[in-house]
Amino acid sequence: MEVEGMEDEGPSSQNELPDLRATQQQQQPAGLQSSTPAENVCVNQKAVDKLTEGFLSHYLPDLQNSKRALQELTQNQLILLDTLDQEVTKFRECNTLLDLNSLFTEAKIYQNKLVSIRKEMIMLHEKTTKLKKRALKLQQQKQKELLEKEQQRERELERERQLIAKPAKRT
Repeated sequence: MEVEGMEDEGPSSQNELPDLRATQQQQQPAGLQSSTPAENVCVNQKAVDKLTEGFLSHYLPDLQNSKRALQELTQNQLILLDTLDQEVTKFRECNTLLDLNSLFTEAKIYQNKLVSIRKEMIMLHEKTTKLKKRALKLQQQKQKELLEKEQQRERELERERQLIAKPAKRT
C-alpha cells in the first residue's frame, strides 16, 4: 500500500530529475567540464520507476517493521518508566512506614518510661506523706514529753517549796 503511495509521488520526483541535471550543469564553471561520460547517459524513465519501485518494495517492509518495533520499544520503555516510578513510590512508602513504626516503637518506650516515672512519683508521694505524719506524731510526742517534763519539774519545785521549812510565825 505504501508502495502505491510512493508510486504516486514518483512522477513528481521524476519530473524534478531533469531540472536537477540542468541546475548542476549551470552551477559548474565554464572551464571545469566533467570528463566522466556518466553525465551524458540518457536514463529511461520507466527504468527509474521500476528501480525505485523495486528498491521500495525490497526495503520498505523492513523499514516499516523496524519503525513498528521502535514504536513498540518506545511504548514499552514508557510503560517500564511508569512501573519504575510506581515501584520507587512504593519503596518510599515502605521507608515511611518503617519510619512510622520506629516512631511508634519510640513512643511506646517513652510512654513506658512515663508510666514508671508516674508510679515512682506516686510511691514517693505516699512515702513523704507517711514521713510527714510520722514527723508530726514524733513532734507531738516530743512536745507532750517536754510538757510532761515541765509539769513534773513544776510539781517537784512545788513539792520542794512545800518541804522547805517555813519559819513559824511567832505570835
